[in-house]
Amino acid sequence: METIFFAIVSLVAIVSAILVVTCKNPINSALSLIMTFFCLATYYVMLDAPFMAAVQVMVYAGAIMVLMVFTIMLLNIRVDANKKQSHSVILGSIIGLFTLLNTVIMLVKSRAAAPTGPYSGDMIKTIGHTELIGREMFTNFLLPFEITSILLLVAIVGAVILAKKKI
Repeated sequence: METIFFAIVSLVAIVSAILVVTCKNPINSALSLIMTFFCLATYYVMLDAPFMAAVQVMVYAGAIMVLMVFTIMLLNIRVDANKKQSHSVILGSIIGLFTLLNTVIMLVKSRAAAPTGPYSGDMIKTIGHTELIGREMFTNFLLPFEITSILLLVAIVGAVILAKKKI
């Protein structure tokens, strides 16, 4: 049953990822990206990581995609349907096929590695995902977390400055 569900979610994820790249309308492309993010959140639930699934939906499918849709609307991007870019389509197809071939070769020739790290599966189930992630984020990874927040603040200020007609 899990294999069938995984296959269905994988098919939806692949189709929506292809639609992200092939849609001519940027809003439709953004909506397809949201569907891809939801499929990724479903993978997290299947891997018994509900916190990561919730963060995936709230941060990426929610906040980041709203920001992208507002940016698309703010910039008023027009799509030129008559413009053909055969060279970039051919180059993208070659790169995509090479990546697919590489992935298939790696899946066939490799084997799954044993999970390693300071936390065992029993410890994660006892303490909880959220507490362990919070403990690591605010002790060992505090500086990168703060640098990321400053970078996001600078990006928001830059977007507001670029969006204003007169400063």
